[in-house]
Amino acid sequence: MGSTISVNNDTFEAEVFQKSFEKPVLIDFYATWCGPCQMLKPILENIAQEYDLVVAKVNIDENQRLAHDYGVEGIPDVRLMNQGEMVDKFVGVLPEPKMREFLGKHNIKSGLEKGLYAIETEIQAGNFEAAGRIMETLLGEYPQNKGLMLEAAKLYIDCEQLEKAETLLSSIPESEKQLYSQAQALKQFIVLERACKIPQGDSELDKMFSQAACLVVEGHYQEALEGFLEIVREDRSYKNDGARKAILALFELLGEENPLTKEYRKKLMMALY
Repeated sequence: MGSTISVNNDTFEAEVFQKSFEKPVLIDFYATWCGPCQMLKPILENIAQEYDLVVAKVNIDENQRLAHDYGVEGIPDVRLMNQGEMVDKFVGVLPEPKMREFLGKHNIKSGLEKGLYAIETEIQAGNFEAAGRIMETLLGEYPQNKGLMLEAAKLYIDCEQLEKAETLLSSIPESEKQLYSQAQALKQFIVLERACKIPQGDSELDKMFSQAACLVVEGHYQEALEGFLEIVREDRSYKNDGARKAILALFELLGEENPLTKEYRKKLMMALY
């Protein structure tokens, strides 16, 4: 975890230049009257919480000599200093994902990113218990990170810890639009996994739904989409429109650019109308 500090003409040498030999420093040239600076502020605060670096804030109105020395013309102006050298900069507001890309270009990774990489390594080796332990540690360190909750839910689904996954998914608010839609899709995936393991009913549609659900769990997405689409054609009201909801969840999980999503979105529209 890093830190956020305010620096001035007198402290810049020690708190920025010298500190950059210990860890990277993001210098934020800002002003209190600057709207974009206020938009960037919480993003930089999040970065400081997650990365082992220093965010050094320089108020240009109070430190005009520093702003002049570094040629600051527009704000927010953010510079990256490492090992005493200015290695990169940007002017304006970068969204948080772009900020991570900016740091990643210089091989600066957060503790969270390193942890997620370690989890992926353990999963590829088949060490799901080790992956779970690392995930529990990350959740303790970053309890408010909704993106991490989504990743944890995916791991718990893979480990068949469905209740733990549901609890995390339910904590992702609707205001987090992109994450919320993914969370709802994963909830639907859990419904399908249960429908596969514990089929309910003996009707032909019950059997078709359970079979399609199992195809999803096994990763046979095209065959699953065909199965759910057939149910939509037969009886859209089945399971409270459950087949259509399952198809939409698969679209979310596959992504809009996936060829299957494009193909079956058209087929679904034809079946509905």
